[in-house]
Amino acid sequence: MTLLAWCAAFLLDRLLGDPQHWPHPVRWIGALITLSQRAVRRCCHSDTALRVGGGVMWLVVVGASWGVAWGILSLAAAVQPWFGWCVEVWMIYTTLAARCLADMARNVERALRYGSLSDSRKQLSWIVGRDTSQLQPPQITRAVVETVAENTVDGVIAPLFFLLVGGAPLAMAYKAVNTLDSMVGYKHEKYRAIGMVSARLDDVANILPARLSWLLLSIAALLCGNHAREALRIGFRDRRNHSSPNCAWPEGTVAGALGVRLGGPNNYFGERVEKPWIGDERRAIDADDIPRTIRLMWVASTLALALFVLVRYALAGA
Repeated sequence: MTLLAWCAAFLLDRLLGDPQHWPHPVRWIGALITLSQRAVRRCCHSDTALRVGGGVMWLVVVGASWGVAWGILSLAAAVQPWFGWCVEVWMIYTTLAARCLADMARNVERALRYGSLSDSRKQLSWIVGRDTSQLQPPQITRAVVETVAENTVDGVIAPLFFLLVGGAPLAMAYKAVNTLDSMVGYKHEKYRAIGMVSARLDDVANILPARLSWLLLSIAALLCGNHAREALRIGFRDRRNHSSPNCAWPEGTVAGALGVRLGGPNNYFGERVEKPWIGDERRAIDADDIPRTIRLMWVASTLALALFVLVRYALAGA
């Protein structure tokens, strides 16, 4: 039943994505982060105090996410086992974000192909943290490819990994960790202190999933007819070409698979951030690389599900 729940949740994400007006735990987690952040900022004023307060915020948000998920699943199973199974499927489904990511990437692609440059910049601003107001089409495409590559880990591989380790409650706790990082884990002055714990613990949480993505995306490149050997080589070669210890693994692998160059300098919150390049520019990046990256994401995600199902099956039979 557990493995069936995993597969059902994966299929639900593939078919439905994240309908805008449906209730979603990540939105509730985001609201809790906003409230917690306000409380911390009211009580803490120095950088040291904000770091401590940010650590307390992390414990509250992640602990509450795990505890509420565990409580809801336990209560639902006590009411009726099949009801508990349905709730588990729904909960796992909400931790996955592949379809939502693919849809948003395609929105940018459509704007690039058929809309205006301003529309494509606007669509991009909804999925990246960088300043998009001056970006040109190649830079927009590069940003989408980077985002899809990075979020193949955050949105699919890592939730499935923590699902394997600790079930739906731990997968939900991971989503809290990741949401904290996306909301406060910046090096900008406003968030540097309060988001320090969130940023570093998100790095810790993604150590294994990011390195798994290197292998899974390389296999996906082989299955999709891309440059699998280059994906494997460049993913490992450029793994340190990012301020994050994890992001360059999937980005480098996708860059190698497509034969393009990612990374480079960008503007965040009005500040110029110099980043190293990732990959070799064997050709110019273009809008067709967006659907190619989405295809790699879907294949790697399916491989991750198959891998974790096999591991769970093997452990259950041991």
